[in-house]
Amino acid sequence: GEICAFKIHGQELPFEAVVLNKTSGEGRLRAKSPIDCELQKEYTFIIQAYDCGAGPRETAWKKSHKAVVHIQVKDVNEFAPTFKEPAYKAVVTEGKIYDSILQVEAVDEDCSPQYSQICNYEIVTTDVPFAIDRNGNIRNTEKLSYDKQHQYEILVTAYDCGQKPAAQDTLVQVDVKPVCKPGWQDWTKRIEYQPGSGSMPLFPSIHLETCDGAVSSLQVIAELQTNYIGKGCDRETYSEKSLQKLCGASSGIIDLLPSPSAATNWTTGLLVDSSEMIFKFDGRQGAKIPDGIVPKNLTDQFTITMWMKHGPSPGVRAEKETILCNSDKTEMNRHHYALYVHNCRLVFLLRKDFDQADTFRPAEFHWKLDQICDKEWHYYVINVEFPVVTLYMDGATYEPYLVTNDWPIHPSHIAMQLTVGACWQVQKGIEAGSEGKVKSRRESGGEVTKPRFAQFFHGSLASLTIRPGKMESQKVISCLQACKEGLDINSLESLGQGIKYHFNPSQSTLVMEGDDVGNINHALQKVSYINSRQFPTAGVRRLKVSSKVQCFGEDVCITIPDIDAYVMVLQAIEPQITLRGTDSFWKPAAQFESARGVILFPDLKIVSTLAKAEAPGDVKTTAPKSAVLEEMLHNLDFCDILVLGGDLDPRQECLELNHSELHQRHLDATNSTAGYSIYGTGVGSMSRYEQVLHHIRYRNWHPASLESRRFQIKCSELNGRYTSNEFSMEVSVLHEVRVSDKEHVNHLVVQPPFLQSVHHPESRSSIQHSPEHVTSFLIPVVPSIATVVIIISVCMLVFVVAMGVYRVRITHQHFIQETEAAKEAEMDWDDSALTITVNPMEKHEEPRCGEDETEGEEDEEEAEEDISSSSSDSDDSEEEEEEEGVGRGRHGQSGARQAQLEWDDSTLPY
Repeated sequence: GEICAFKIHGQELPFEAVVLNKTSGEGRLRAKSPIDCELQKEYTFIIQAYDCGAGPRETAWKKSHKAVVHIQVKDVNEFAPTFKEPAYKAVVTEGKIYDSILQVEAVDEDCSPQYSQICNYEIVTTDVPFAIDRNGNIRNTEKLSYDKQHQYEILVTAYDCGQKPAAQDTLVQVDVKPVCKPGWQDWTKRIEYQPGSGSMPLFPSIHLETCDGAVSSLQVIAELQTNYIGKGCDRETYSEKSLQKLCGASSGIIDLLPSPSAATNWTTGLLVDSSEMIFKFDGRQGAKIPDGIVPKNLTDQFTITMWMKHGPSPGVRAEKETILCNSDKTEMNRHHYALYVHNCRLVFLLRKDFDQADTFRPAEFHWKLDQICDKEWHYYVINVEFPVVTLYMDGATYEPYLVTNDWPIHPSHIAMQLTVGACWQVQKGIEAGSEGKVKSRRESGGEVTKPRFAQFFHGSLASLTIRPGKMESQKVISCLQACKEGLDINSLESLGQGIKYHFNPSQSTLVMEGDDVGNINHALQKVSYINSRQFPTAGVRRLKVSSKVQCFGEDVCITIPDIDAYVMVLQAIEPQITLRGTDSFWKPAAQFESARGVILFPDLKIVSTLAKAEAPGDVKTTAPKSAVLEEMLHNLDFCDILVLGGDLDPRQECLELNHSELHQRHLDATNSTAGYSIYGTGVGSMSRYEQVLHHIRYRNWHPASLESRRFQIKCSELNGRYTSNEFSMEVSVLHEVRVSDKEHVNHLVVQPPFLQSVHHPESRSSIQHSPEHVTSFLIPVVPSIATVVIIISVCMLVFVVAMGVYRVRITHQHFIQETEAAKEAEMDWDDSALTITVNPMEKHEEPRCGEDETEGEEDEEEAEEDISSSSSDSDDSEEEEEEEGVGRGRHGQSGARQAQLEWDDSTLPY
């Protein structure tokens, strides 16, 4: 009556049935191993129950009927979706909206429909113009542009219906294919130019895409825009005089707007851009040119040159804007000659004096040009060959559109004032009672005349010069305004046939024409940028290339977009100009008084170096690389020698330089009490300046009150753009000091080497017994007491050794004992006074300043040439100082190297 077992019929089924209660027959069906839905979703088998009546061989069991069991396995979301492809790729054409660009597909290995189906797709990448639907179709949400982006890469993921995401996202790559657009291809917007690299191609790989259009002709215009660089482009920034020399202009140029300096101080108060020497006039400033700079009466031939940048004048009725004006200094307002701008017209006024012409003559010349008020830099040259006046602007010739005549100016004795930026005029008004501000002339009716500036200029000027008596040639004018940068063509012979090209005068615009697109491509690849300046102005140069295409049978068939690029000129390595030499030395007072004076810079050296990075060495070295100084040669345009500690007194001192030294080296100079200025330029001019500076001399006719003089040298390249160090030197005066026999001689056994006795001829006086005798010594004032004691001690030692040698020679040369006795008498020492015995039969040679050991100048170049004159000058000055004290007279003729000493034998001991 009990149930003892359950039996499952089937093979390798993962189930088993166990009895829970034999009495009630309750049992349980359970899995005996893990069940996987993905391997088998359902199981069906037969089960029977058995009682407990089993015999030894279980043959007595009773079993129940067969029951069918059906089992379904419930799924678990254990698998994530996976994409069929690791990556997807599609190509689209720009400018179109697609319904479906491509479809991505993912699968899930779960067994149930809930977990095995993909319910959603999603784009993971943000900010992309694409979307995806539930079926995996990707589309673009906006029109794509090839110019904006050539390719898109997006990540996509998938979700099953249990919201489990894919284990790994898939990559979708969408390439944008451009619509064929005519235009230039393969060019770079930024082009870097390294100074000193010569001619550099701008578009080495450029070519034109015509989209299979039938092109009959093509015109290309390349334009380099440099109007914002300096004076319109990168030009040489040497001083105007130096630039005139480089261009081969005639000599005699007068720079009216020079760099402010001690010698040219009339431009000190003006607004100036020192890097380019551009003077800016704001309508409130003017400069008075000192008298003597420009001749008072110009000849019938002269030239005025200038750079000018000018815009429209403010106001309805514009006033005259004076550039250059020569007018009466007082009393009257007569303009003798002037250059001014009035209502965007350039006017040149030239009034002849009555003694030069007595008829109605041309006086005003007017030019009307758009460039006068376009706010751009232009170069103006006015060639005067009276009565013909010609204007050159940027190298082109312009005749005046209006010439007015006038009578000559009546002669008078009124002084004239030349001004720049305004005109010097006399203003009449009622006397206010104040005194002293401006010296004025009282007229009838209580009116006074007060000269002041008027008709101010608004704009910028540079390189304003005047050359009396000369006219410039077209070649020189073209050189003066030439740009140092521009467009160029490498290898003109390789342009090919059928290519026509044309440059404008400044080479900033190039026009090329041709029939074959391939030849035009090749020609444009040869277009280059060149800057011949050694130190060009760094910065951006805009570059624009415009094109015009014609097709067969049509005027214009396609439009080609312009190329907007720019050339970046990199900063050049700046040179370092170094001056070095002896910075201090002493000279005797007599040499300062001599005709040749004292050479200040005998060993001055001018060296220019560039700092370049050291080449990389061992990679294991961790120390920073030091800069390598590379010496170079280039041009200087001026060297200034400044006097420190007060200006020179022209009554007693000056700086001198032989003009032949300048002319041989094609240099010029100006001299003033503030210093000496040497200027000019040319190949190898660094050595030329150095050679000239070696000959600068300083003279002082009264050095008695002078202790020392200090000078400073500073040299410049490119008109002050690069300057040297300020090299200072000091020259001291070795003065003559009088030492009394009774007070000081007892401390000296013999004159030290740095003390030189100076003998003077005397008449009827005893050197040995004169109580008022004073021995003159040439000694430096500066050495300390310790230095003097050391030198005296050394001299004492030298004297003792000399005496020992002398006595040895006495024992071996008995035949000259009587002769040497006189010399011994000279060396005898008396405790009370110094005894000096002179051989009356010998001639005395005066000391030479070039041989003085204390000066340390034995190697001076002029020593041998100046021995005679320096010695004579030294003796003369000493005799003048002692003439009152001891009553000595002058003796000997001028220029004699030796003097006969007179002898008084009444006081000599024998």
